[in-house]
Amino acid sequence: MYQSRCRLLLIISMLLIAFTNAHSQTEMPEVLKNSPLKEQLKYIEEKTRIYENYRAIREDMFQKLKVNISDTLSSSFNKIGALKNNTTALKHTIDSLNTTLATTKTNLNDITSSKNSIKVLGKEVNKTSYNSIMWTIVGILLAVLAIGFVIFKRNLSVIIGTNKELHDLKDEFEAYRKTNRETREKMSMAHFNELKKLRGE
Repeated sequence: MYQSRCRLLLIISMLLIAFTNAHSQTEMPEVLKNSPLKEQLKYIEEKTRIYENYRAIREDMFQKLKVNISDTLSSSFNKIGALKNNTTALKHTIDSLNTTLATTKTNLNDITSSKNSIKVLGKEVNKTSYNSIMWTIVGILLAVLAIGFVIFKRNLSVIIGTNKELHDLKDEFEAYRKTNRETREKMSMAHFNELKKLRGE
C-alpha cells in the first residue's frame, strides 16, 4: 500500500515537472510578438546557440519570425504600391500643368502680336496690363509645376530607398533561411550518428 502511494506520488511529480518544462519551452517571447523586425532578429541572434558555426533556433520561434518577416514584406509592398500610385497621380498633374502652360504661352504669343489694346468682356484693356496678368498666371503655373516636380522627386527617392531596403531584407532572410536549413541538417546528421553509436552500428 505504502509503495503504491509512493509510486503514484512519483508519477504525479514527474508529470508536473514535464508539463512545467514543456510550458516554459513553448512560451513565445514577447519581443517576437510586438517588437520591430530588427529587434526580433537581434533577439534571435543573442538567445540562440551556435554549434560548429551553425545557429540552432526553436521551430515555433522560426515559424513566428517567418510570419513576421512575411508581414513586414507585405507592408513594404503596400507602401511601394501607394507610392507608385502617388507618383502616377503626380505625373498626370505635371502633364496637365505642362499642357496648360503650353496653351498659356501660345495665347500669350498671340496676344503679344496683336494691337496695344484688347477687348475683354466688352472693355478695352491695356496690352501691358493684360501681359502682366498673363505672366502672373504663368508664374503661378510654373510654381505649381516646380512644387509638383519636387514632390515627385521626393517620392521617387523614397521608392528607391524602400526597394533597396526590401532587397536587403530579402537577401538577409535568404541567408538566414539557408543557415538555418544547414544547421538543422547538421543537427539531424549528428543525431543520426549518435543513434548509430548507441545501437552499436
